[in-house]
Amino acid sequence: MRVEVIRNIGKTDSKRVWLAPAYVLHQYAYRDTGRIVEVFTSQYGRITLFARGANGPKSSLRGMLRPFQRLLVSWSGRTEACSLVTAEVDGDITGMGKERLMSGFYLNELLLKLTHRWDAHPEIFYSYATCVEALCAGAGEEAALRLFEKRLLHDLGYGLELTRTDEGLPVQPDRYYRFALERGPQVCVAESPGAVYGQSLTDLEAETFANARSLRDAKRVLRTAIDTCLDGRSLKSREVMSALRRQNPLRGGAPARLLGIESPRREES
Repeated sequence: MRVEVIRNIGKTDSKRVWLAPAYVLHQYAYRDTGRIVEVFTSQYGRITLFARGANGPKSSLRGMLRPFQRLLVSWSGRTEACSLVTAEVDGDITGMGKERLMSGFYLNELLLKLTHRWDAHPEIFYSYATCVEALCAGAGEEAALRLFEKRLLHDLGYGLELTRTDEGLPVQPDRYYRFALERGPQVCVAESPGAVYGQSLTDLEAETFANARSLRDAKRVLRTAIDTCLDGRSLKSREVMSALRRQNPLRGGAPARLLGIESPRREES
């Protein structure tokens, strides 16, 4: 897809960008009918746009700025204060089932918390688009989330050491390990808090999940790594699912586990 950039170098360093592939991550009201929209683009990373009049009855943007729909967006203005000019659907119209919306919001929140504005990550855009398309198409939800988390960490520069221990020894498929982002796998016994199976680490490195244990252990490893990157910041999507689980354990339990929220009866690393 061609993206045209027109720069007018001057006091304001203004620019215009046309038809940039993007997804809406978050938005909120701005004045009477406007919106402030956080979008994630392939060429420019995460940016904030002012969509003036987007909620007006005659606006071409009305109903267009939906999450999980790939768009082509155009904007103009200075780097830190750009106005959304147009937005149109890029490709097919997509929709995420309501039972998967919390997983989608979790993806969006990870990008909002772990990326910087105007920091281009085309590989992250591709991983995000792939995951959203899989979720919309009904593919395996937990495997899609785990793959996105792993690739996100790698593309942010936090590549996981999964094949060698902190002492430099190869991970053995039939042994147990604890995982820390700074040190990698550490040999332990099966009863140790946070223990994961060596084969599960091998599966995660290969991005294949042979069984439920591989997915469960991958979630534990990736939860540990992501929490380290968040540096104490919480995720609202996890808090919402925890609250839903407390209110209705039968309905809230499965989605909560997808986001790395463990049942109180189970051990948490």
